[in-house]
Amino acid sequence: MRIDAYMQVNQVYKPNKVTPTNTASQVSKGDSFTLSGFAKDYQIAKQATSEASDIREDKVNDIVERMKSGTYNVPIEDVADNLVGRLLG
Repeated sequence: MRIDAYMQVNQVYKPNKVTPTNTASQVSKGDSFTLSGFAKDYQIAKQATSEASDIREDKVNDIVERMKSGTYNVPIEDVADNLVGRLLG
C-alpha cells in the first residue's frame, strides 16, 4: 500500500477551515451616487430641448405672410421630387 498517494488524496478532500467574517462592520449605511459634469450638462440640454417647441414659428409666419401676399411660389418639380423621395424612402 502506498502511503504517499493516500496523503495526497487526503489533502485534496481535507475540509477547509472556515474563518468567520464580520460583515456587519463592512456594510455601508446607505447608498449614494454622484453625477459627472457631462451627465449634468446632458440633463440640462435634454430639459431645454423638451421645453422647446417643435414648430419654428418664425419660419411658419414668414411662409404664411408670403402666401397671403402671393409671393410664395414653389416649383412643381421640387414638390414632385419631395413626394417621390418620401414615397420611395
